[in-house]
Amino acid sequence: MIGKYKIITLCGSTKFKNEYLEAQKRLTLEGNIVISVGLFGHSGDNEVYTENKKEMLDDMHLRKIDLADEIFVVNPGGYIGESTKREIDYAAKTGKIIKYLV
Repeated sequence: MIGKYKIITLCGSTKFKNEYLEAQKRLTLEGNIVISVGLFGHSGDNEVYTENKKEMLDDMHLRKIDLADEIFVVNPGGYIGESTKREIDYAAKTGKIIKYLV
């Protein structure tokens, strides 16, 4: 926490861009500091897939989890892909609270 604000990192497939934005808005209005992804690779941000950027962005997202008090998994329909599963496992190993959209 910083002051009275809990820090929450969003995790999930970037194909759920609208759901990410909705979760970010709701969690922010509830009084949280929300950390999200910088690019939505599965929603058209093709820069993710150039010059080893995906590896950097994946590692950077783990660092965002390090900064957080908890993660919030954006998983419409219960969908959790391999990258998200890896992030959830990392969050669990580092003692973070894990909450889910579904």
